[in-house]
Amino acid sequence: MATRFRQVLADLHRANHHLLLTGVQRGVERESLRVQPDGNIALSPHPPAYGSALTNPHITTDFSEALLEFITPVCNTIDELLDWLTQIHQFAYAGLDNELLWAASMPCVLPQNAGIPVARYGSSNIAQMKTVYRLGLGHRYGRAMQTIAGVHYNFSFSDDFWRAYQQLNADRQELKDFKTEQYFHLIRNFRRYSWLLIYLFGASPALCKTFLDHDQHGLHRKGNGTLFAPFGTSLRMGDLGYQSNAQEQLFVSYNGLAEYSATLSKALSQPIADYEKIGTHRNGERIQLSTALLQIENEFYSSVRPKRVTRSGEAPLQALNDRGVEYIEVRCLDVNPYSPLGLDAEQIRFVDAFLLFCLLDSSPPIPPEECRKLSENNKTVVNQGRDDAARIYQGGELQPVQAAANTLLQQIADCAKLFDAAAGTGEFSAAWQRSAAQVRGQQPLPSAQVLADLENSDQSYFQFAMQQSRAHSQWFADHPMDPARQEYFHNCAKQSISRQAEIEAEDDQDFESFLADYYTRTQV
Repeated sequence: MATRFRQVLADLHRANHHLLLTGVQRGVERESLRVQPDGNIALSPHPPAYGSALTNPHITTDFSEALLEFITPVCNTIDELLDWLTQIHQFAYAGLDNELLWAASMPCVLPQNAGIPVARYGSSNIAQMKTVYRLGLGHRYGRAMQTIAGVHYNFSFSDDFWRAYQQLNADRQELKDFKTEQYFHLIRNFRRYSWLLIYLFGASPALCKTFLDHDQHGLHRKGNGTLFAPFGTSLRMGDLGYQSNAQEQLFVSYNGLAEYSATLSKALSQPIADYEKIGTHRNGERIQLSTALLQIENEFYSSVRPKRVTRSGEAPLQALNDRGVEYIEVRCLDVNPYSPLGLDAEQIRFVDAFLLFCLLDSSPPIPPEECRKLSENNKTVVNQGRDDAARIYQGGELQPVQAAANTLLQQIADCAKLFDAAAGTGEFSAAWQRSAAQVRGQQPLPSAQVLADLENSDQSYFQFAMQQSRAHSQWFADHPMDPARQEYFHNCAKQSISRQAEIEAEDDQDFESFLADYYTRTQV
């Protein structure tokens, strides 16, 4: 394993192909829950100042009307990326009307399940599909689970890099096929090692007791309002978060596009008894898109996804099979409660180096047995990752989490240096140094810092998250948007309303026919 990694690393540097790393493209989708001044989830509709949640390119909603999603354009530098994310936040805060954006992944004080508002997108077929899908999620998993927020990081290498890398590999496929093959190579290693990102950047070791309606959670109690895992890192990524008992039986193969598509396509047509009991209609209205294991591809809760920008009316699987993988989406990052943007530049630089390592290291196919061990690794790190007694599978044997992390960090360091050599900077290595210091215990991990702050201030999780939310709100009040940029976002909002009306006017079939056509396009 290490031999191939060192050889490829040296080949890239020797041919000056590492300079093409400056062409890496990045994007961020940051979720944040709107809350009332008292910290309860906002029950108000999507703010009018934001325009249409269906068509605004920068501000939409995820599951709930209250769960905002901020979307940057594709950016060539980290500074540009964070500048866009800052501007979107500035515009969003200006339109909040006395509400706050929740500063953490795990939600605030929640009402009973039915009181959590589901996102609405208008009367068009695509709008109805988005809302019915969310209604189905609520029936399947409960609405509280869907109010959890995260940060999704989109990453791609430039075609110039891929051409050079293809030449180094003496590969003669079409470029799109080589890229697709190599992105799946990267993804398999991501699945092997994503526990490291959960360990380093997990920031949800505690939650508000109102999130759970049962006592079978195994968490510790602090006062009357806080539940926490003493050595936990990211409860968001565990059994309390984006998980599904039904999906425990789902094995999606990442051993290539054909296997990935076939296994995911099967899940879109495989009926589940519990979902058949729910049914697709109630009182004449649709309450879920189907009774299959997955309603749509995005219901599969994965820490990473192969992605392709879809065309109008195109299903994600159809786009991947027709034109190959375009980029990957990293989905295991918690919202950083200490950053007004939910993440920072150092974190991005480390993730970049980590992803390069995943590409360059050997990546054999993942059989089902290894897949089960990888799931166990993630569960261990989620629930007890900072416990010295915690062990995970690495290199064919059980190892302490810290020892396994140090082994990976040694190789990721070389990838950080390669990025630095390309950019003429030392910032990637500095980001690596911060993570290395956290693994060594010289600096606190975010999850440890959250628990320390709760203990030292004698605050509940709710009080801590409220404090951070107010601090972030004040930060943006002190840093208002440039008026020229404000006009751009106002225009985006206005144009999104017009575009939604156009989509609604263009519909030429009933919803059931539209839905049947969609599912036809997901079969491979």
